[in-house]
Amino acid sequence: MQRRQFLVASGLGFAGMTFGSPTPAVSAAPAPTTPGRKPAKSTILFFLCGGASHMDMWDMKPEAPLDYRGPFQPIQTSAPGVHLSEHLPLLAKQAHHLALVNSVGGTVNTNDHHAGYYYNLTGHIPDQTFVTKGNNRTPQPDDWPYMGSVVASRRPAHPNLPNAISLPHMPSRAPYTRPGQFAARLGVEHDPMYIQGTREEPLKLRGPALSLEGGITADRLTDRISLLEQLDSARRQFDDFASISTMNQHQERALSLLMSAQSTSAFDVQQEKPATLERYGKTINGMSLLVARRLVEVGVPFITVFWKGDLRALGKKCKSAGSWDTHGNNFQCLKEDLLPEFDRAYSALIEDLAERGLIDDTLVLVTSEMGRKPKIGDPRSGGKSGAGRDHWTHCLTDVLAGGGIQGGQTFGASDKHGEYPKDKPVTPADITHTVYHAMGIHDLTAYDKLGRLYFLLDKSRPITELF
Repeated sequence: MQRRQFLVASGLGFAGMTFGSPTPAVSAAPAPTTPGRKPAKSTILFFLCGGASHMDMWDMKPEAPLDYRGPFQPIQTSAPGVHLSEHLPLLAKQAHHLALVNSVGGTVNTNDHHAGYYYNLTGHIPDQTFVTKGNNRTPQPDDWPYMGSVVASRRPAHPNLPNAISLPHMPSRAPYTRPGQFAARLGVEHDPMYIQGTREEPLKLRGPALSLEGGITADRLTDRISLLEQLDSARRQFDDFASISTMNQHQERALSLLMSAQSTSAFDVQQEKPATLERYGKTINGMSLLVARRLVEVGVPFITVFWKGDLRALGKKCKSAGSWDTHGNNFQCLKEDLLPEFDRAYSALIEDLAERGLIDDTLVLVTSEMGRKPKIGDPRSGGKSGAGRDHWTHCLTDVLAGGGIQGGQTFGASDKHGEYPKDKPVTPADITHTVYHAMGIHDLTAYDKLGRLYFLLDKSRPITELF
C-alpha cells in the first residue's frame, strides 16, 4: 500500500476507530410502553460534572444538625410537596414538570469520579480495574456502552446528523478521559459526535466536519467523492482494523454533515431571538442546552450536555476543577456561581420545551457522577473550617422531566442525614432502564463480534411509577 493511500484510508473514520470493533445490535422499533402513552422521541441528558450536592439542591434536610444541613433553606414550588433550594427560584416555578428521585444509591468501589461517571452513564457497576488503575483507567473496547449510544443504535439513522450528540466538551481533560461515554462493545459507529464550545465564546459551538474549509465548496466536494472509489482495494487491507461497512458508515455520516445545511443551522444559536438567549443565559452551559432544544426540534434521538466548569474562576475558590466538585467553600461556590447559572439555564430549557409543545416527546434527565458528603468538612480543604463537601457516591438525586414522566412529584427518600437511600431505593441501572423505557426501547439484547447473545442491561427495572 502506498503511503498516500494509507493516510487517506486511515482518515476516513469520521468518529475515529478508537474504542472497539463494531458489533451488530438488534434493532427494535419504538413501541408504546403503556396504553395511551407514546414513547419519547428524544432524550436530553444534563450531566453535572464533578458531583453536585444533592443536600443543597434537591434533598434538603432542614431538621438535620447544622453540620449536615448547611445554611440553605428549602422553598415552596409550583408543585405542592416538592421543595427545592432557595437558590433555585426560577426552577421552583417549573417544579410541576419535575420528578425528583431522592433515593439513588450509586455506590462505586472507588467513591470517586471515574467510576461514578461509568455507573451513571452506562448503568453498570464499575469493575476492579477502576480501583487498580484509578484515573489511569481509560475507556476500553469491551466497556459497557453509554446509554446514549444504546438509544442511538435502536433508532433509525437521522437523515443528516448522528443519532447521539454530546456537547460542549468531552470529560475530562486528556489523558484522563472518563469511561462510560462511548459505544464501546456496541461498536464505534454508535459513538456520539462531540461538539466543542468555550466559556469565552459561548455562542460559537463547533464540531468536526460542520463546515467546509480551504475554499472547498459543496460542488467541489461532490466532484471529489468520486475519487473515493479508488480506495476500495485499500479498504480491503484494513479488515483487521475495522469492517468495511463501518468505514462506509463513517464516510457517509461525514459527507452528510458536510453537504447538509441543517447540520450547521442546528448549532447556530445566533438564529434565536435575543430574549431567548438572555433567558437561557449567555454561558456555555446555557447555550449548550439551547442547542439541545434545537437538536430535539430536528429529531436527534439523544443529546448530552456535560456541564463545562470554569477552572480559572472557581478552581482555587472551590478547591476543584471548576465544576461541581466543591471540596472547599461549597456553599459560597453554589450560591454565587454554580446554582445561578444552572437555575437560569435548566429552568429555561424546561419552560421552553413546555411552551413549544415538545416536553411530552422529550425526556430530560439531570444526573451527576455522585452526590456530596452530607457531613460538612473535607480534609483536603481544611476540614470543617473549609466548608467543603467531599465525594459521596452512596446517595444522590436524579431529576426527570417530560417524556411521559408525571411532574410535580418526589419519589423515594434518603435517611434523615441524606447519607443513604431509605425509602424506595433505586440504582443508576434503574435510572438508565427508565430512560430506555421512556424511549420505548424494550429489547436490550445485542450480539458480540462472535455472534454471542448478551444483554445490554440486566439486574434492573424501569421506575414505571414515575410515568
